[in-house]
Amino acid sequence: MRILFISDVYFPRINGVSTSMQTFSRELRRLGHHITLVVPDYGQGSPAEAGVLRIPSRGVWLDPEDRMMHYRALTDLEERLRGENHDLIHIHTPFVAHYAGLRLARRLKLPRVETYHTFFEEYLYHYVPFLPRGTLRYAARRLARTQCNAVDALVVPSAAMAEVLKDYGVTTPMEILPTGIELERFTGGDGARFRAAHGIAPQRPVLLHVGRVAFEKNIVFLLRVLCRVRLELPEALLIIAGEGPAIHALRREALALGVFDNILFVGNMDRTTALLDCYRAADVKLFASRTETQGLVLLEAMALGVPVVSTAVMGTRDVLRRGCGALVAEEDEAQFAAAVLRVLRNPALAQELGAAGREYVKYWSAPVLARRMETLYSRLVSAQGVGVDSPLGASARRRKNLQG
Repeated sequence: MRILFISDVYFPRINGVSTSMQTFSRELRRLGHHITLVVPDYGQGSPAEAGVLRIPSRGVWLDPEDRMMHYRALTDLEERLRGENHDLIHIHTPFVAHYAGLRLARRLKLPRVETYHTFFEEYLYHYVPFLPRGTLRYAARRLARTQCNAVDALVVPSAAMAEVLKDYGVTTPMEILPTGIELERFTGGDGARFRAAHGIAPQRPVLLHVGRVAFEKNIVFLLRVLCRVRLELPEALLIIAGEGPAIHALRREALALGVFDNILFVGNMDRTTALLDCYRAADVKLFASRTETQGLVLLEAMALGVPVVSTAVMGTRDVLRRGCGALVAEEDEAQFAAAVLRVLRNPALAQELGAAGREYVKYWSAPVLARRMETLYSRLVSAQGVGVDSPLGASARRRKNLQG
């Protein structure tokens, strides 16, 4: 099959949508499919990548990390794509890409599937603080319902997200299909090397948060947890790996809480080298996001044998199983800190959780989940019909002829 991915974000913008698109596109190509990504051009520094079409874009007001693709440049792709005989369009974000994807699907007579990656309702107020939270919540729900009901099928990364969309009034068929983890990319790593490079003593207790440093990630809660952990382990260190719009507010909060000297901000790191070392340097991975639709960083930590302490909210409810590499805690500072201290003080428990996590994460492997995505695509393409006078019909007829 020839599949077109279209999205308002992609690398070098680091987030779960970029990771999901890259992971699925790699695995689907390994299965023999032709995948083309239509994504923004971020200007100087946008990496060249085979099968990626970069669209001219401009900055976004209130969101300096992101770019808005020029709609005219997207519509100009129509004739080029018409000659490439795509079978399906997969939309990954609800902004310009959503509307351009619908237009292209309609003009090329292709089925359209969309992944609902992000729980917008719960964090828009961080970025548009001058509007009432209730107004933003209503607008987010209405927009989600309208957009989700405009496609042929929805991919959602968790059962919790499917429940939310059903409550919104979404009636489009949904497939619960999380992003898999490329296990071969999460091996190795040298924690001692990372500690030495950053002047961290070999025996110092290290906590770790990996991910975008954004308000909705609830990292301030982890700072308060650190305050409690430090009462019993004064040398405890929290590493924050990532960048984002909340970084300056987080630094101010750390100073106000008196834990700034117990925090190390390391920014974004190369996922194939330094980040692996960072994970392996940690004694426990922390996570407390309220809006996560999946939580890939939890699986990454488990793949490297790092014990996890996390809340289980939204998508992380699907990922986390008590004892399977993680201790699950409520969003309560005392309870969460107690779970962290339990891991730090009990090497046998930490080793047991690490081994269990390595085994558990095999169920989330990228090849397994890519084959499920392939099945969904095949079902949608077949439902479109072979006799349609369209590129899809032509492509389907070619496959039928080859098979018989």
